[in-house]
Amino acid sequence: MDQPEPLPEPKLLQLFDVLYTLRSVTRAAEQLGLSQPTISIWLGHLRKQLNDPLFVRTPSGMAPTPRADVLIGPCREVLESLRRLTAWESDFTPATAQRRFRLCISDASHITLLPKVLEHLRAHAPGIRLEAARIDGNTEAALESGEADLAIGFVPWLGGGMYQQVLFPQDWVCLSSATHPRIVEGLDLTAYLAEGHVQVSAGTGQKLLDAGLARAAIERRIILSLPGFLGLGAIIGSTDLIATLPRHIGETLAAMHGLAVHDCPVSIDTFTVKQHWHARYHQDSGNRWLRGVMLELFQRT
Repeated sequence: MDQPEPLPEPKLLQLFDVLYTLRSVTRAAEQLGLSQPTISIWLGHLRKQLNDPLFVRTPSGMAPTPRADVLIGPCREVLESLRRLTAWESDFTPATAQRRFRLCISDASHITLLPKVLEHLRAHAPGIRLEAARIDGNTEAALESGEADLAIGFVPWLGGGMYQQVLFPQDWVCLSSATHPRIVEGLDLTAYLAEGHVQVSAGTGQKLLDAGLARAAIERRIILSLPGFLGLGAIIGSTDLIATLPRHIGETLAAMHGLAVHDCPVSIDTFTVKQHWHARYHQDSGNRWLRGVMLELFQRT
């Protein structure tokens, strides 16, 4: 009697999972830390064992076959069982670890968070490599697939299967030049309405700012619109313009450029910056360590 085909090795199942999620041999090779020829060889073994092409090339990437669509659920159940049974990864030792972590962060966090994180890693985990990615519509899928490790910011739209942890609260401040000719004893509403403004479109909290201004029936006199915070500090410091932004990035830019920080005279909803990760990686020792670093560096109680 013919023997049943053995279950594919865990490494092949992991490839199947990653390739199904990313739809790209190149990106799968990058995430798994393997060469593209190795990925092709493993995929050949997987196709032979499962007796199906599994993926076919299309203009938009590697499209799964109907059999792949059927098999992905059982594949992920097997992988999750293996993770629970064996912890899937050995204990993470920061001082000797060689690993890439990808953080989905806001434009402001490039200035406020990344320098402190990188300083900590260079001192305590020199073999770690960081990658910064945008927070966008692909963030949830990236966390689920493992393409990204953490999302840090104000991301209220992330769906189920995610853990979250508060790092710090955010309210709103205004920045002006320290030698602004008309703002000497603080910024009141009259001055806020009279001055020219720099508008920054980046940041997931900007909708809260827009909503607060609309509630107050305030229309700012926008002189300059920027896609991000790059250059904002120098512009505020060298002009009589003002800007409204979350406190963390505001105070950071003020310290860097010698700017004045004022309480915002308009009532804008506050929000909390959180770190988010997918339930699939809740027990991953490297992910746990990275979350602990974020708490140590940024959590305010």
